[in-house]
Amino acid sequence: MAELAGIGVDWYIRLEQGRSVRPSATTIDALARALRLSKAEHTHLRALAKDGDRRPFALEAVPPAIRRVVESLNQPAYVTGRRWNVLAWNKAAEEVFAFGRLPENERNTLICVLTNSRSRRLFGASWAEEARRIATQFRRTHDLWAGDPAFLDLQARLRRGCPEFDGWWGTHDVSVSVAGRKEFNHPKRGRLTFEYATFQANDDPGLKLIIYTEIG
Repeated sequence: MAELAGIGVDWYIRLEQGRSVRPSATTIDALARALRLSKAEHTHLRALAKDGDRRPFALEAVPPAIRRVVESLNQPAYVTGRRWNVLAWNKAAEEVFAFGRLPENERNTLICVLTNSRSRRLFGASWAEEARRIATQFRRTHDLWAGDPAFLDLQARLRRGCPEFDGWWGTHDVSVSVAGRKEFNHPKRGRLTFEYATFQANDDPGLKLIIYTEIG
């Protein structure tokens, strides 16, 4: 088992770096047990192993029907793509997150949370926890696009703009997006508490709809 774990660590690193490795599903499951991976890490390892050659990343387009749904909602809602770019949002989301005030190349939830001083103020004392959580979620998508210039550029921008990022990145922690709660210190509306949930689009699995519901 120890020998298998040693081999598994090497394979995991090679997979994470985007190098060609194709272990079987049985081997992947055995490695996950040997390495004592969490459920999220096990799923991530399976995704890395089955991923074939990818075309270069291209920015997604939001179907008009999804865009209209987002715009029709009264609660804050927005759509992101595989690279975490914010592709569509509604008026309620603009009032909280001010995506429309950002240059297009900064309209990205990772860049917003990790490098934007306004976001640090918006999250207040909970910023570090939220930033680390989102960094571990990014690890999951980044590894699937290892070596792609668009993702290398994004990672470099996060390193430059967030002193804490390298420490979080170095842990190799992986997590998935789940529903939860966030609290904000809004400059005009004061303390805001939201529950949020994330939905994947059938039109394009790379598109995610995030909806916030204000509570309390």
